[in-house]
Amino acid sequence: MNQAGRGPGGEQPEPDAAGFVLAGGQSSRMGRDKALLPFAGRPLVAHALSMLREAGLPASIAGANPSARASFASYAPVVEDAEPGLGPLAGICAAMSATSARHAVFLPVDLPLLPPSLLVFLLHHARITGRAVTVPSVNGYTQTFPAVLDQSALPALQAEFSARRRGCFSAFQAAAAGLGQPISAVAVELLAQSGQVAHLLGTPPALWFLNLNSPEDMERAGAFMERGIA
Repeated sequence: MNQAGRGPGGEQPEPDAAGFVLAGGQSSRMGRDKALLPFAGRPLVAHALSMLREAGLPASIAGANPSARASFASYAPVVEDAEPGLGPLAGICAAMSATSARHAVFLPVDLPLLPPSLLVFLLHHARITGRAVTVPSVNGYTQTFPAVLDQSALPALQAEFSARRRGCFSAFQAAAAGLGQPISAVAVELLAQSGQVAHLLGTPPALWFLNLNSPEDMERAGAFMERGIA
């Protein structure tokens, strides 16, 4: 490179990581598309995009319901599924196929209590270890999301989807095993104890993974946001 951080022609290099919000859930328990529901003054999809951007990632939306795509386009670019309505694995495959970045960071739309610093650490861990699949664990339980996926995992993920095995975690397992690797599960409690990851509101790690699947979940998470305590 003839300029720091720039290519031969002075252009910015392609980022090695890209972030995607998975926003295509059916939201059956919520009663309507939760991605556009207001939470702490903003739609949930805006919260998720903000987390990715605060982590230093270019952010897009993947797996969007066809009826909501026009609404989502005002927040970020939308990557359309080749086969809409077939679950988040379809959105993951479409997003990874659409980016040239080596690492794709996937965040569901319904985890607004996650600290962006966790995404930063997971991506750093993936870069250092070279693992194809990096996810967090909490209280000894491996979480499916947020997930950092290397492009080397894409062929196996596509094979799982083509076989209509749509479970994301089982697809992650198949991708890692096909590359002769275990899934890299990072214990968030240790990160919090060491001060490497922290929540601005002081919320403990177990609550970072509170999924907003119902109006009651929304109310509970909103109370945490208002009080700033668990």
